[in-house]
Amino acid sequence: EVLSFADCGVVPDPDPDQLVHIAAATAQNHQRFTGEPARVAFLSFSTRGSADHDKVRKVRAAAERFRAAHPAIASDGELQFDAAYVPAVASRKCKDSPLQGRANVFVFPDLDAGNLAYKITERLGGFQAFGPLLQGLRRPYLDLSRGCSAEDIAGVAVIASAMLD
Repeated sequence: EVLSFADCGVVPDPDPDQLVHIAAATAQNHQRFTGEPARVAFLSFSTRGSADHDKVRKVRAAAERFRAAHPAIASDGELQFDAAYVPAVASRKCKDSPLQGRANVFVFPDLDAGNLAYKITERLGGFQAFGPLLQGLRRPYLDLSRGCSAEDIAGVAVIASAMLD
């Protein structure tokens, strides 16, 4: 299973327009690397209005703008992670979601959430994490955590070569 997490390494507190750009670049690269259609979840501590806060409104605005700009890409938000990833939870929390709990691109509301999530996923969940992959530049630019392994370096090098058009 390949999941794409964004943004986990660069923009500390993106505004809604930056989140749209981050989501679009990540969806494009997800499709490029996996051959699967991207299913984009804009993550929050709220699912579809279960909470109201400035941070929730930011994510909701980004999700709305993304849908308007990229209607061909399945997306939803604001969603809590479980509603975005677990079909049984999605069927209870957001029955009409186009993702149906099967998101494969997760857009985090800020750098804190994204960075923590990918490191927890890697260290506790046993997944491999590659990146951060800096997107939207003319040439590939990739970063590595100081805690990375030789295998991580090799994986990032392969990804960088795939990003060359």
